[in-house]
Amino acid sequence: MPRARALAPLALLPAAVLAAGPAAAHHGWGGYDSGQLLTLTGTVRQAAAQNPHAMLNLEADGKVWHVVLAPPGRMSTRGLPADTIKVGQSVTVVGYPAKADPAEMRAERITAGDRTIELR
Repeated sequence: MPRARALAPLALLPAAVLAAGPAAAHHGWGGYDSGQLLTLTGTVRQAAAQNPHAMLNLEADGKVWHVVLAPPGRMSTRGLPADTIKVGQSVTVVGYPAKADPAEMRAERITAGDRTIELR
């Protein structure tokens, strides 16, 4: 019986590893250059509202940017429900470029139509 009790924590290991997967996939905000503020206006080429963050691909100045937005729930409570941003729509995002990916940015603010939403 003492051996079974000693091995019990090992039985939980697979569940702990699976639970850590989404957390490991979520990158921290330290991966963005907060000293370089970008403002991009362009056309939405793709949009998705899934946790942990909504995102869009924005074509601006001849380049397609992957834009990380706030969680969908936060965007909705601040007045920009997930279904508001449409492919083909023009939006403006203000935020910080990724340090490791020159085509990614973290948005602090988005203007879509007549609404400007603070995301953080």
